Amino acid sequence: MPFTTDEDKPANKQTLLIATNNQDKVVEYRQALEGMPFELTWPAKEGLQGDPEETGATYEANALLKARFFAPLAPTFWIIADDAGLEVDALGGAPGVYSKRYAGPEATDADRNRLLLAKLEGVPWERRTARFVCVIALVRPGGAESTFTGVCNGYIAFEPKGGDFGFGYDPVFYFPAMDRTFGELPLEVKNRLSHRGLAVAKLAAALRQE
Repeated sequence: MPFTTDEDKPANKQTLLIATNNQDKVVEYRQALEGMPFELTWPAKEGLQGDPEETGATYEANALLKARFFAPLAPTFWIIADDAGLEVDALGGAPGVYSKRYAGPEATDADRNRLLLAKLEGVPWERRTARFVCVIALVRPGGAESTFTGVCNGYIAFEPKGGDFGFGYDPVFYFPAMDRTFGELPLEVKNRLSHRGLAVAKLAAALRQE
């Protein structure tokens, strides 16, 4: 389906498509990229359909796969897409690139968190180290590509905490510097500290130089 245009968009702004169907991610990106010299949009707003299968073996491969999927559907737009995952040391780095599919394709965030905690039952605190990793892919009009990586270290809590903020594994990811899980941090705070926030900062610096 071809992209739509916004007649009210300022003439001096190019359009940046946040290539995700996850509205929680859209909210995070819109806040994190506020003030950038781009008109921000996303597939549902533009009538773009499709959810490419994440077949890559790395975060970078999956991020590029998703960005490349949407690029020909909106050839005049700048496109960003990301892939992110949780790596737990006691589980040999799992769930990693399979984080979203960890408990099966129909599982909810709560299902994935329950499975993760069950697999870590009996594991002491000092061995519950983990990290969030995010890779953002940028595809420019014309096809030039870049990627930006953010890593955030922490621990897996013994139980979920915080239901008002965040999504995914946020309620079980304890961030020592704030003495809170990501699920307990307001979005504006999490965006400064998270793996995605760190990757977005690198992306924003690159966009300002374009």
